[in-house]
Amino acid sequence: MDLTTINGLPAHVLLVHFVVVLVPIAAIMLLFAVAWPAARRRLGIATPIVALVTLILVPLTTDAGEWLQRRVPRDPLVQVHAELGDQLSFWSFGVFAVAAAWWLLHDDRFTTLLAAKAERLTTLVVSKGVAITLIAAAVILSVGSVVQEYRIGDSGANAAWHARVTSALPATR
Repeated sequence: MDLTTINGLPAHVLLVHFVVVLVPIAAIMLLFAVAWPAARRRLGIATPIVALVTLILVPLTTDAGEWLQRRVPRDPLVQVHAELGDQLSFWSFGVFAVAAAWWLLHDDRFTTLLAAKAERLTTLVVSKGVAITLIAAAVILSVGSVVQEYRIGDSGANAAWHARVTSALPATR
């Protein structure tokens, strides 16, 4: 799907708002799910769903940004922004993968279904090593995705606004 404009505006400028909101929400939901059993039960499948929506929107936003990049004057600041933006897909995929794995390993219906077919699943689900690995991955990926999003936003704002704003007020007539 080639999403380039929405209502005559560059799609990137509009889609980026969804990503700016969803990346930290997915990260926070994942951290709550792995750190707080009551939150995990309440959030349920919502955590991997939000992470999946984020994972889908990140490449759409990146593609729309690449389309926009080809239509603005060459600028090294825009290039830095684009390179940072390309990396967010990896972080979003990681957040989604851990959110989905954590949900699957803690969903009673799924574990019951698989436990009937594989006795070793019960051992895997209660394995402290698997839990610690997923918790560490969740923390690293959640923090990393939010930090990366901040870096992307900062570079994008710098590219869009450098040399356009001054600290001095305009002269009044």
